[in-house]
Amino acid sequence: MIKITEQALGHKLLLDEKKRLESDNEQYRLHLDAIFRSVEDAIITVKSDLTITGANKAIENFIGENSFKIIGRPFSEIIDKNQAACISVLQNTLEMKRPVHDFNVEWKNAQNRSQSVVLNCSPLIDSNNTFLGAVLVMRDTTKLTILENNLKERYSYHCIVGKSSKMQEIYSLLDVLSETDSTVLIEGDSGTGKELIADALHYNSPRSQNMLVKVNCSALSDNLLESELFGHVKGSFTGALSDKTGRFQMADGGTVFLDEIGDISPAIQLKILRFIQEKSFERVGETKPIKVDVRIVSATNRSLKNEVALGRFREDLYYRLKVIKMEIPPLCQRRDDIPLLVNHFIKAFNKKFKKHIDGMSADVRKLFMRYSWPGNVRELEHALEHAFVLCQGGTIMCEHLPSELQEVCSGHEVINEEGSEITPEKILAVLQKTGGNKTEAARLLGIGRRTIYRKIKEYNLTDHM
Repeated sequence: MIKITEQALGHKLLLDEKKRLESDNEQYRLHLDAIFRSVEDAIITVKSDLTITGANKAIENFIGENSFKIIGRPFSEIIDKNQAACISVLQNTLEMKRPVHDFNVEWKNAQNRSQSVVLNCSPLIDSNNTFLGAVLVMRDTTKLTILENNLKERYSYHCIVGKSSKMQEIYSLLDVLSETDSTVLIEGDSGTGKELIADALHYNSPRSQNMLVKVNCSALSDNLLESELFGHVKGSFTGALSDKTGRFQMADGGTVFLDEIGDISPAIQLKILRFIQEKSFERVGETKPIKVDVRIVSATNRSLKNEVALGRFREDLYYRLKVIKMEIPPLCQRRDDIPLLVNHFIKAFNKKFKKHIDGMSADVRKLFMRYSWPGNVRELEHALEHAFVLCQGGTIMCEHLPSELQEVCSGHEVINEEGSEITPEKILAVLQKTGGNKTEAARLLGIGRRTIYRKIKEYNLTDHM
């Protein structure tokens, strides 16, 4: 009797332990299910034959079906043929028994919307090291991709490359100006990208469907410039063998970009002023007014304010042109942008020259970051193009650079560091070094040729040279 009682008690203890283990297992399963359901990433498990063994609720956002109803079905039944990359990832893991990480695909969801999706797949192996199948995790990265694209766009605005604070200010101003018709004056040293700014102003404005007409004001004499801008009628002057449509008329409804506006004569300044005021003009040799609707964007590497003070530029025209003034910084004032610009040009020249150059030596990188770049972005572009012609390997070295930059590599170049004041004494010292060659002195000082002429006059240095 005692033995039977002990056996019954032992059996009860075993039953109690079994119930406890079952309860613990159920709690564990419920916890796993709760975790499985709460994960935002879609999780799906399959056997070796791609039969689905489990899925969480997040999968419904991708396939548009109930997660419970897909259990036991072949994986190929629940996805569209355009999403076959998932099968390839799963098959790779099942065959090779190793994980696949961060595989990017474009996915069409149940609402036929495009999603950017990252796939991660791992083998399923139990405690006995038995291979059970694979688990696929799908993460929707659409929002992140959009943010990254927006950030990239902010580093590049209509072919303008730059992430520095100065360039961000310019991008913000371009955003504001894209919805206005105000005249804009762009000031900046040669090679800073003033023409690209003009392009951005036009092509991001409501006028973008009409023409952007460009005129280099410094390249033409007064008579030719007047004819270019306003047009002429046949016989109005010697050589006028036929009627000519002027640039303002060609750009009707669009934009006229007047480059090097600071170089035009007082006579042409007056004619442009009248056009801005009256929105009409007369062709050379004609008295009939022609009315057009154009936006004027102008650019100069001079300070028009100084030109006005010196009596070389009309004050009334200056204020008409500079309703909004944009000052483009020289490259030496936005050194953070140099790596971005270098990468941009390397990609472009690899395509142009059909090469596979992937970077620069440490010496060249260091040089690019400390060089004064008096020719600004244009000089950087030309230096890299020169290097691409000479470089036969995969890395740009100092010997591939133009001679003036090779001198910097050798440490024989005078460099005006960023933020360093260009004093009269410094100008005289560099002019003495160059034997009075102002162009070379300007390059060594990291300023434009026109700037050094202006400073020589401003500091009254002519008598000391």
